[in-house]
Amino acid sequence: MDVVVIETPQLGDRSYLVHDGSVALVIDPQRDTDRIEAAAREADVRITHVAETHLHNDYVTGGLLLAEAHGAAYLVNADDHVEFSRVPVSDGQVLHVGRLTVTVVATPGHTHTHLSYVVREDAHDGGTEAVFSGGSLLYGSVGRTDLVSPDDTAKLAHDQYSSVRRLVSSASPGAALYPTHGFGSFCSVGPSSKVNASTIGQQAAANHALTDPNEDHFVAELLENITAYPAYYAHMSPLNAAGPGVANLQVPDSVDAAELSRRLGAGEWVVDLRHRVAFADSHLQGSVSFEYGRGDNFTSYLGWVIPWNQPLTLLGPLDEVEKAIRDLARIGIDGPDAAVGPDATVLNVGALAPDHPRASYEHGDWAALLKDREPEDVVLDVRRPEEYKASHVKGALNVPVYELLGRITELPDARIWVHCATGYRASVAASLLDRAGRDVVLINAKFRDAAGVGIETVSYQAR
Repeated sequence: MDVVVIETPQLGDRSYLVHDGSVALVIDPQRDTDRIEAAAREADVRITHVAETHLHNDYVTGGLLLAEAHGAAYLVNADDHVEFSRVPVSDGQVLHVGRLTVTVVATPGHTHTHLSYVVREDAHDGGTEAVFSGGSLLYGSVGRTDLVSPDDTAKLAHDQYSSVRRLVSSASPGAALYPTHGFGSFCSVGPSSKVNASTIGQQAAANHALTDPNEDHFVAELLENITAYPAYYAHMSPLNAAGPGVANLQVPDSVDAAELSRRLGAGEWVVDLRHRVAFADSHLQGSVSFEYGRGDNFTSYLGWVIPWNQPLTLLGPLDEVEKAIRDLARIGIDGPDAAVGPDATVLNVGALAPDHPRASYEHGDWAALLKDREPEDVVLDVRRPEEYKASHVKGALNVPVYELLGRITELPDARIWVHCATGYRASVAASLLDRAGRDVVLINAKFRDAAGVGIETVSYQAR
């Protein structure tokens, strides 16, 4: 048995191609299935089965498309209500993929109908085992249980406690563990490990979901650690149940200057992908900053902050726009328009709409705040509430970036110094404030460096 890992760091997830050297099973594929196709070609294997651990809440699946393209069996829980043909599978069912035996294990918790898959080589091949746990047992943690309904959260937390124990008992301690979530995904909850590989035995010895002997204590701890998740999650499961269509990953023809200016003037969402400092120094008035960079924060925060199903135009160099379109397709944001320059690596936004007004705002580090802050100025912390409670600038207001759009009018009419943990979320927030006509300064610095330059910080308990 060979397991090929297909990473999606932008969403903190993994998909898997599992094969015996001839035929393959794909587990939890993302919508851009060309990556899976490339892995199958590289391994010189034929995809005969595609399996879902659950109806995903954090991305649009490519499972149906991949199965149809290869004439493969599409394994989906028999209890899931879906609008497409599938091979229904249930707890205890055993399937054969070439020389691999696949056992279906019901592991409710992340969702009511969550499944895991234990894959074994035939005994004469050495009996290697692998467990594909989706959003059940993760590295150091488990999948969150609040995505179905607030009324179901506690019950699913109890289910999660039982499910991970059942899953561990279904495989040997040496079985490799391959979760879908837990690599930065908002689908995980609790103290996830930073490891890249683990086994069932290692998790049994160290994962708090398995070492805590008190179920009620585990559930209480899990519920206490549940935090906010991206707003676009609400749309993912219905899209997956309906059967997603093919994503168009092509960069569209660039919109012309007059049309771009019209969109900005009409208040449409025009997203600038350049570095946050370049945006602060000069941008098209009315545009917002979602720095692409490596792309690790882009997808989740754009999908979280910008209202769902709104017209979207991307401004950026060709290579970044191309990557951003792929990333957005994974969360069901299809067909954004684009305005790109002729160069693949740089962009002159002024050339895209030369007659449209430009805007800018100040930016600096913590030393600038210490030096230039006026008594009436406001410090705005746009991190999550749990980050703010752990430590924050004394006197700072806390409005998480994903709530800011609806709460700008609550902020005092004063100059606003905005920060987060690294500068990324702060740059998004600063651009939203600038778009709303507020006087803003971006603190482009890491929060951990604030105290070192003399900024007074306090914890929630000590406030």
